[in-house]
Amino acid sequence: MRVVVQRVNHASVSVARSVVGQIEAGMLVFVGIASGDTDKEITQMVDKLVGLRIFSDDQGKMNRSLLDNKGEMLVVSQFTLWGNCRKGRRPSFVDAALPQIAEPLYEQFVIEAAKHGVRVASGLFGADMQVTIVNDGPVTLVLESW
Repeated sequence: MRVVVQRVNHASVSVARSVVGQIEAGMLVFVGIASGDTDKEITQMVDKLVGLRIFSDDQGKMNRSLLDNKGEMLVVSQFTLWGNCRKGRRPSFVDAALPQIAEPLYEQFVIEAAKHGVRVASGLFGADMQVTIVNDGPVTLVLESW
């Protein structure tokens, strides 16, 4: 699994010009499911994200987590995170999980995050989505399952 997380003041995702998910302060998480990922990777990544200290404390240091701040999470599926551009000019997506495997894992990701008491909004798996972001910082990190 590969995720790109951005600290945001506000973020939303729309499908066909209709907002399907939006949050205020928190994190926007783009999720790329790889072939071979399981519920184990989902649980580990969600645990890591909700505890990730990327929010500023009173001294301006990144010492607070999403849970500490009672922040929100917007989760957007993005298989293109597994695009391999090493050869040629057209990305290869052979490392991305097939949709029938990735979709239930993506849905589980959203459920696991909510279990931590985080307000979670999400995009629509497989849809052509438009994402609006007000990045805070900016703070952007790439995490991979281990």
